[in-house]
Amino acid sequence: MGRIQALSTSNSRHTAASAALRDPLWVQIVLIVLGLGFFSLFLLLPLAAVFAQALSKGWQLYVQALLDPDALAAIRLTLLVAAIAVPLNVVFGIAAAWSITKFDFRGKNLLITLIDLPFSVSPVVAGLIYVLVFGAQGWLGSWLAEHDIKIIFAVPGIVLATMFVTFPFVARELIPLMEAQGREEEEAATVLGASGWQTFLRVTLPNIKWGLLYGVILCNARAMGEFGAVSVVSGHIRGYTNTLPLHVEILYNEYNAVAAFALASVLALLALLTLALKTWVEWRAQSSGESASKNESAHPHFLLERAA
Repeated sequence: MGRIQALSTSNSRHTAASAALRDPLWVQIVLIVLGLGFFSLFLLLPLAAVFAQALSKGWQLYVQALLDPDALAAIRLTLLVAAIAVPLNVVFGIAAAWSITKFDFRGKNLLITLIDLPFSVSPVVAGLIYVLVFGAQGWLGSWLAEHDIKIIFAVPGIVLATMFVTFPFVARELIPLMEAQGREEEEAATVLGASGWQTFLRVTLPNIKWGLLYGVILCNARAMGEFGAVSVVSGHIRGYTNTLPLHVEILYNEYNAVAAFALASVLALLALLTLALKTWVEWRAQSSGESASKNESAHPHFLLERAA
């Protein structure tokens, strides 16, 4: 009887403490209204303005702007750059995250610092670095000209600039995830005789697949929307080296507002799709984590079965 009374007293104290820490109702309402107002003013309203301006002259001009040869060339180039840069960044991100989280070596902190470098360097400065190295007057300019290799004002330069500003995304998503998981599962698989490749495919990859997909989504969105570094190395050659953001700028500077906002709406749709995929991946990752913890508690030897 005394034990029941003690539990009841403890629960009442916990409830009272929670109520004391909880904000008043009016404070919650004000904060929610401020958050929704900020979200509507700075996110929803600009998106609505983009689509309204793009369709202000009707569907016919909207479709005509999208089917313009220069616009199609810009869209193709944007997709091509993303198709090259994103897989390469995935390979680098997985390799860097694996090295940092699974091994101890000299220069580990330096590698982490280099991964964070694009976050601290302006994309315009990154583009100028490539011009300094690969430009006509750059360090390798004369050698590239002798061998008829074009990097600046060509697709390779755009790909390099895009990779520089996007390569941290995959690695930065995987490093905390793999650090939290530790090395025990990989070490157990190795003890059971699994090779490095088998350990990665059967143990590591299933554990990081949702984090990897999350990083790929963010990397792809940044690659398609990159402007600063690409603007420096592209040369703005219409129909050849203009990506979608660069073509939007050119059309707007030419006072062709309908075409500019029509192509901007494509980027806005990409942003909305990225947001939807990001939310879905977060939900699946959370669900996968909960199911994995249940399986682990129900089957203590599940790791041995996976690595076998």
